[in-house]
Amino acid sequence: MFRFLAITFSLLLLLAIAGAGGALYLLWHFGRDLPDYQQLAHYEPPVTTRVYAGDGRLVAEYASEKRTFVPISAMPQRVTNAFMSAEDKNFYRHPGVDWTGIARAVIVNLRNLGGDRRPVGASTITQQVAKNFLLTNEVSLDRKIKEALLAFRIERAFSKDHILELYLNEIYLGFGSYGVAAAAMNYFNKSLDELTIAETAFLAALPKAPNNYNPLRNPQAAVERRNWVIGRMFDDGHITRAEAEAAMREPLALRRRAETEVVREGDYFAEDIRRELAARFGERVLYEGGLSVRSTMDPRLQAIATRALREGLMDYDRRHGWRGPVTRIEISGGWPQRLSEVARPRGALPSWETAVVLSTDAKGAEIGLRGGTRALIPFSEMNWARPWLEGQRVGRAPRSAADVVQPGDVILVEAVRKGLDGKDLPEGSYTLRQIPDVEGALVAMDPHTGRVLAMAGGFSFQRSQFNRATQALRQPGSAFKPLVYLTALDKGFSPSSLVLDGPISLSQGPGLPLWTPSNYSRDFLGPTTLRVGMEKSRNLMTVRLAEAVGMDDIAEYAEKFGVTDRLPKVLSMSLGAGETTVLRLTSAYAMMVNGGKRITPTLIDRIQDRQGRSVYRHDQRDCEGCLSEHYTNQGMPHLPDTREQLADPRSAYQMVSILEGVVLRGTGRRIAELGRPIAGKTGTSNNVHDTWFVGFSPDLAVGVFVGFDEPRTLGSRETGGTVAAPIFKDFMAEALKDQPATPFRVPPGIRLVRVNADTGRPAQPGDRNVIWEAFKPENVPTADMSPSVLGGDVFPSFDNYGYGLDVLPAPTEGGFSVEISPAAPSEGVPMVSQPQPDFQQPQAPPQPAGIYTQQPVPGGPSGGYAWPAPAASPPPVAVPEAGGLY
Repeated sequence: MFRFLAITFSLLLLLAIAGAGGALYLLWHFGRDLPDYQQLAHYEPPVTTRVYAGDGRLVAEYASEKRTFVPISAMPQRVTNAFMSAEDKNFYRHPGVDWTGIARAVIVNLRNLGGDRRPVGASTITQQVAKNFLLTNEVSLDRKIKEALLAFRIERAFSKDHILELYLNEIYLGFGSYGVAAAAMNYFNKSLDELTIAETAFLAALPKAPNNYNPLRNPQAAVERRNWVIGRMFDDGHITRAEAEAAMREPLALRRRAETEVVREGDYFAEDIRRELAARFGERVLYEGGLSVRSTMDPRLQAIATRALREGLMDYDRRHGWRGPVTRIEISGGWPQRLSEVARPRGALPSWETAVVLSTDAKGAEIGLRGGTRALIPFSEMNWARPWLEGQRVGRAPRSAADVVQPGDVILVEAVRKGLDGKDLPEGSYTLRQIPDVEGALVAMDPHTGRVLAMAGGFSFQRSQFNRATQALRQPGSAFKPLVYLTALDKGFSPSSLVLDGPISLSQGPGLPLWTPSNYSRDFLGPTTLRVGMEKSRNLMTVRLAEAVGMDDIAEYAEKFGVTDRLPKVLSMSLGAGETTVLRLTSAYAMMVNGGKRITPTLIDRIQDRQGRSVYRHDQRDCEGCLSEHYTNQGMPHLPDTREQLADPRSAYQMVSILEGVVLRGTGRRIAELGRPIAGKTGTSNNVHDTWFVGFSPDLAVGVFVGFDEPRTLGSRETGGTVAAPIFKDFMAEALKDQPATPFRVPPGIRLVRVNADTGRPAQPGDRNVIWEAFKPENVPTADMSPSVLGGDVFPSFDNYGYGLDVLPAPTEGGFSVEISPAAPSEGVPMVSQPQPDFQQPQAPPQPAGIYTQQPVPGGPSGGYAWPAPAASPPPVAVPEAGGLY
């Protein structure tokens, strides 16, 4: 007996040693390459990045997994109890693996052996955390062993609450819901603390197999699983019997998630922000970092911009004819079914419908809509539809609906109450629509801060995501001229300086023809003031002015005002032959109206990370006193103006005044109908490939561009004044509605003098076209001034003492050395290098003290010119400094 016991004990000991050795080997084998569980200490789940408008409304969301992170301390106890009852009732008692649960699962599975029921698992919440975060979903013994080992280690490293927080924020619960907070919103449109017992139990029933318990596809299975969880909650003592019975009787009613108030029509704006965030932080942070982005968008102005641009493009498109139906279908029988199979054209607006023409008569066209209903398009709503011809020309006007559409044509229509002529239409009337093939862009910004308030980058983001406001490089044409004139004003010219508007031809180099620019109107005005030259957009004056000022200086101004990074220093650039974007050119105009101070255009005010820390601010100024927690009668905080001064503020105001004249008397006259202080400039490139209007009120700068994506003519009679200016006008009319008519702010050092608008000379009795002209004190004109004209043999020089003259031979005498640039930047105006004088230039003597004319007159030494004696003149009006916004 003793020997038997000894042998038995020895065998058991050997087995124990072998078992221990085997266990140690398994621990070593499976534990040597386990993932690092310490990363769970700094859990940062993928969280949605949200972009908000200036008023706090949502603009866009970017996420790989739509999740709302909720700390365990903020979760209702009912929610945590429900998930523990369903998944791991001993969670707060086991060390990571529930041995009791494993034994129970083994017994249940043995009972079900041979049946069709799925085996019961025994994974704890800790094991599920290990699998979801650190392992894969592979079904194998190896994975289960690693899962158990990790569970033990996780339990030793972290608190139970932290493990439960990880689990409830990470699990996928169907309907695109990651985490319980997102699921509560997506299934029931409720926050966690608003859920009923039945709703909480349903969410707790989902982790095992969300698709199997989808309440839409498998409502019975979903209710049975929910009721099972309710029973477990009662068994575990989390709810009473009465609560359990009431919850089981409650129907499983889903509630569609309430539509978040999102800014509509802000797709181009949001996409530019998305690109900037990706470039600044990377794709992973963008889609998983949970950034909170406060954009500069003004939703009201954004809606106005989108509507104004679309209507302007449609107006242009109607002027240039009807390009035909979307497609054709058979209407002999069953047309509603065939119509429903026609794909909706990309770019059609949400309010547009596809319809099929059923018949035509003298009244118009009878159409069939989806669903089989019928309606009428009155002929008055399609009489614009002349046939489109090559070159943006049109055929003869239609005389009946049959000249436009035929039965079987599938067309785009829109229900309207008022016709294109503004008259009321019978109820149920439709109008003919056509997606424009022309494109455009509109940008509106705060000129004092650079904040972009609205941006429309095309007719439809669904048709094309290419943003023509920021990505399209186009020729600005005459819209570039204010940069030339501003440079001249900073170099000593005044709005009343005379420049010859006459023919000019310049050599492009050996073997090449002369470059002979011309005015749009093909006429000449002779000696003309800078103001009139800008108001009437005279090309020949601009070339002469650029020749005198120098393309080096003009290029410097264009670059520091942000129009381009590098402007070729050739004369054709002065007429807008270079390329820029709508955003850049609008920013340059904004810097004119703000007094010549640098701004950086931005779509983003501030970016915060998931912890609320600011990681980017557009306004980097320090504000002492802005963070005071209590008011103790301290003064208002002072924000310093740190903007760089790019141009003389007096020159900037003179340019603003000249551009206001463009609206009042020049190529932008239609804008004057608004009856507000508005300034701006039209622009049209060669062959009418690009049309522009860029302008501003004292506190709002707006740029509009219209052109084809693949440049071709917009039509022989189209210009910036007929295509882009109406869009600008419509936008400004609504944007400034109910706003006070603030005048343009006048800086110190400006004197306003009454002058004849045509000659620039002080107004005389009987003059009719009299305006207030802005002068710097040193160049206020006098009544008996002797004018000199830039453009023949007289050019102003800009030495260190004032306004002398350089005497140059006329161009016909061969006094210029002109060379052609190797290559032109784009089709249109040839590029000509800056003319250089080939002889020594005599200078006038220093100007005596007093107020004089801008130019010396013949009769003196040093080249035959001298300063005249001071002459009496009407006292100029001194304008005090006006306050501004910043």
